[in-house]
Amino acid sequence: MRRQKNSTFPDPPDLPSFTIEEDPEATHKGPEQAPPAAFERHANTGLRRHDVTLDEARIDADAAKIVRRLERAGFQAYLVGGCVRDLLLGGKPKDFDIATSARPEDVRAIFRNCRIIGRRFRLAHVFFSGGKVIEVATFRQKPVAEMLEDELAAAPEAIDDLLIRSDNVFGEAHEDALRRDFTINALFYDLDRQQVLDWCGGMADISRRAIHTIGEPAIRFREDPVRILRAIKFAARLDLGITPDVVDAMVAYRDELAKAARPRVFEEILRLLRAGAARRSMWLLWESGAMAVLLPELAAFLDDHEGTDGGANRFWQKLRAIDEKTARQGTPLDDIVLFSTLLHEPILEACAEEDDKIAAAYEFLEPIVERIAVPRRISDIMRRIIAIQPRLEAGRPGRFARTELISPALDIFELDLISRERSTAFVDEMRARVIEENGGSFPTRSPRPVRASRRRRHHT
Repeated sequence: MRRQKNSTFPDPPDLPSFTIEEDPEATHKGPEQAPPAAFERHANTGLRRHDVTLDEARIDADAAKIVRRLERAGFQAYLVGGCVRDLLLGGKPKDFDIATSARPEDVRAIFRNCRIIGRRFRLAHVFFSGGKVIEVATFRQKPVAEMLEDELAAAPEAIDDLLIRSDNVFGEAHEDALRRDFTINALFYDLDRQQVLDWCGGMADISRRAIHTIGEPAIRFREDPVRILRAIKFAARLDLGITPDVVDAMVAYRDELAKAARPRVFEEILRLLRAGAARRSMWLLWESGAMAVLLPELAAFLDDHEGTDGGANRFWQKLRAIDEKTARQGTPLDDIVLFSTLLHEPILEACAEEDDKIAAAYEFLEPIVERIAVPRRISDIMRRIIAIQPRLEAGRPGRFARTELISPALDIFELDLISRERSTAFVDEMRARVIEENGGSFPTRSPRPVRASRRRRHHT
């Protein structure tokens, strides 16, 4: 999805230099740079190798140690996915993931600080000091059988249901690349040989700053509709374009999002808000029609621009303020603040004429909670915060100043004032008063218990 140039969007970062070799085996410079065995590993798999020297200082040292130790043990091991993409685009990776030919038991045998998680598909988590976890995954196969690919590409509507329900078969490196969602996420980096391994044309899309699916977009979005949200996230966060055929498929198959696992959908919506590009993300979600599937209440509110009494404009101003605050503090805002702010304007409209605002907020939120599996810990606090907003506006938080609600409530109130172009000094004064009354800090929520294991996450 290509946007017209807008001065409010940041300039794209400078790309690092790299070369794309048409015939990597013919231009190989000798064994001192890459042993011949490197090419024999993936012979006849359609691999293209790109000589790329990434700054070692920007590569996580512990991840590099894992890769090199697996290689010394005789396994294939590469940095993969989002970390490679972000390094090539000049960004800072959020985390570093590793793909390897080693099975989880092999990884655990090599690393004493390793734990195997998962039931259907096992993963190795390698633990380091400070709570850092690096995920090591064994290569997997594509979820759609190769024998069906041509048939599906020719007539994707011929099969009623392509939704992936099992993606748990070990495979080879090239199969692991081809099963991924977008070409820019399917790049592997060989640390010792300083080469990017590209089976899907991802380097060309890095160069042109474009998002494209691996294979037919219609098939990919029907296999996993959450990929629509991921395309939006990458376009907004990395300031990339989306190719026209992918945009068309996103619009055509947006209703498939109703089939996606609800907790995954909720988590992806939060990710759209967390990464400092909430305004662009929500605009793309609305423009593509996906918002009308997941949050029809909000989409209808934004569609009725003239009837919202300035609410639609305030919505976009709040998202801009979220992005600015995220950039200033370097970390995302609280999830409760993010999701409450997302729905604040339509909730205010729904509660405007109601005496019992908590009941009105409950009635408005209930279908949303059910549709995208909003956790009760968030939805219940949202309803209570809406109810205390008039007290905050009057500067009388009362007993709520001694509860865990006060900090997110003041953040939401501050964003609302910013959207109305009003001074936030009043909020700063209340914050100072609350901190003083509570002995020097805000009341905090009890930390959520940490599970011993977690399911496979979808990488960013």
